[in-house]
Amino acid sequence: MPKNQTEKDGQYTRKESSFRDTVSKDHPVYQPESGRYHLYVCFGCPFAHRALIMRVLKGLEDVIDISVVDYVLDRSTGWKFSPNKDGCTVDKVNNFEYLKQVYLLSNPNYEGRITVPVLFDKKTKTIVNNESAEIIRILNSSFNDFCKTKEQSDLDYYPKELQTEIDKINSRVYENVNNGVYKTGFAQTQEAYDINYIKLFETLDYLESHLSNNRYLLGKQFTEADIRLFPTLIRFDAVYFGHFKANRQQIKDFPNLSNYLKELYQMEPINKTVNFHHIKNSYYVSMSDINPTKIVPNGPDLGYLNENHNRLDIK
Repeated sequence: MPKNQTEKDGQYTRKESSFRDTVSKDHPVYQPESGRYHLYVCFGCPFAHRALIMRVLKGLEDVIDISVVDYVLDRSTGWKFSPNKDGCTVDKVNNFEYLKQVYLLSNPNYEGRITVPVLFDKKTKTIVNNESAEIIRILNSSFNDFCKTKEQSDLDYYPKELQTEIDKINSRVYENVNNGVYKTGFAQTQEAYDINYIKLFETLDYLESHLSNNRYLLGKQFTEADIRLFPTLIRFDAVYFGHFKANRQQIKDFPNLSNYLKELYQMEPINKTVNFHHIKNSYYVSMSDINPTKIVPNGPDLGYLNENHNRLDIK
């Protein structure tokens, strides 16, 4: 069980992140510079996945480097760096063995959760932010002077004229889908499971209907809202359907949601951020309270993700 909290009624509650600063030109400490900041991520984690997607969409690969922790979370030691595993790296900045050491470097008295993603400042040796929702907005707007191309610099995934609508749909999707799969999977009572299962699929049904005449969550424009939904959808059939008992139907069984997922998955920058080996092992091996045998299923067949989609027909 993750180090969050289970209420007396069996409900799973995610604790808030601890480091909540930002990067901006007028910040007294954290100002945007190329090569100054570093991302610590796990390809298995959907919240770190958001940051990885925004980083590549904005063309910041040469501006903000990444260190990738082991996809298997050891409950006794926390996130570890295992460069001997495919797709994992050393701690490229501090050469630490554990991510916890990065947190303690920032605050020697830190006793909170050790989570990814982490946006780290190499100059001050401190964590700037470890809240994914805020990190993606920092990446969206604070490093435009350093993006790979002018087109990527001009891209704004949280445009002012759509912010109210984006915030509204983000709130619903986070509560019932992004975090809803966890509240379903980590429920400690039948009642808690039933409540969250129903909310999850009611929201997926809403999204299915919404996407019948909207190419993206905000209509014609691809935004932060889509970036936040994608990591949950791409993990759904492979993990949440079975592992978290979110098993009314798979995403591939929703005509509109599945075609929407295909389009996003087939976007070249986004495709490169998906690692199904890391994703499946991160859940099935790390969460031994749910999967005591730590057996990782071979299925399901996700070949449909590479099939043609119909999203270009939606105006």
